[in-house]
Amino acid sequence: MSVSALQRRTFKRGSKTYFNSSLFFPRAVRQDVFTLYGFVRIADDFVDAVPQQPEAFYRFKAQYQAARLGQPSGNEIIDAFCELERRCGFNHSWTDAFLHSMELDLHKTTYYEIEETLEYIYGSAEVIGLYMAALLNLPPEAHDSARLLGRAMQYINFIRDINEDNSFGRCYLPINETTLVDLEYGTVVEDAPEFMRFINTQIERYYAWQSEAELGYRFLPRRSLIPIKTASDMYLWTGKQIERNPFIVYERKVKPSRFRIIRTGILNSLLPTARLQPSRLADQ
Repeated sequence: MSVSALQRRTFKRGSKTYFNSSLFFPRAVRQDVFTLYGFVRIADDFVDAVPQQPEAFYRFKAQYQAARLGQPSGNEIIDAFCELERRCGFNHSWTDAFLHSMELDLHKTTYYEIEETLEYIYGSAEVIGLYMAALLNLPPEAHDSARLLGRAMQYINFIRDINEDNSFGRCYLPINETTLVDLEYGTVVEDAPEFMRFINTQIERYYAWQSEAELGYRFLPRRSLIPIKTASDMYLWTGKQIERNPFIVYERKVKPSRFRIIRTGILNSLLPTARLQPSRLADQ
C-alpha cells in the first residue's frame, strides 16, 4: 500500500466529518491534509486503544523526535509528516503540545476546571488549526481564529462523546461546573435538570467559540473555505441535536451521515463567497 493510500485510510477510519469535508479541498491541499491527519490519528489511536498502548505511543514519539532531527524513522506516516512540517514551516512547539495532550490520555482521566480542559484542547485541537493555517499559507492574523475553530470542534466532540468517554473512565468537561459528581448515566438521571443545565451551558460555550472562530473565514481562499465551513456546519448540526435532547448522548453517537456531509459541501460550493461568510461579515 502506498503511503498516500495509508494516510487516506487512517484518516478516513478516524474521522467521518473531517475526512468527507476534506474531499472538497483542491487535490494538492487534500493530500497534505491526509498527511497531517494520518500522523495525528495514529498517535491518538495508541492512547484510545483498549487496552491502551503506551509502549507503542512512546516509540512513535521517539521516532518522530528523531525524524525531526533528520534521521528517517522508517515509519512512512511519520516521515511524510516531517517533510510536511519542514515544507510548511510548522512550529515544533505545536507538535510537542500535541504529543503532550496525547500523553495526558495515558494517565489523566478527570478535568475539574475549564483551564485544565483548555490545556488539553490546545494540544489536541488548537494546534491542528495552526497546522491547517500554515498548510494553507494563511497570514498570522488568521491564527487565533484557526485555534478557536479547533477548540470549538473539539469541545462539541467532548459533549457528543460523554458516554464513550465514560467507558474509558474519562471526563474532559469541567466537572466542577456542576453539582453532579460524574457524568455516568446512573448519576445524571438522578438529577436530570442539573445535567441539562450543565450540558446546555457547555453548548453555549461552544457556540461562542464557534461564532468567534468564523470571523477568520475572511482569510480563507474560496476552495479552502468550502471544506472548512462544511465541517463547521456539521459540528453546528451536532450541537443543535444535543441541545434539543441532551440525553441523546447516552442513546447514540450523534454524527452526520456521509450523505449529509457531502450534500452540505455541494450546497456550500454553489453559494457565492459572500454567503459563506458569517452574516455579520457578509453585510459589511
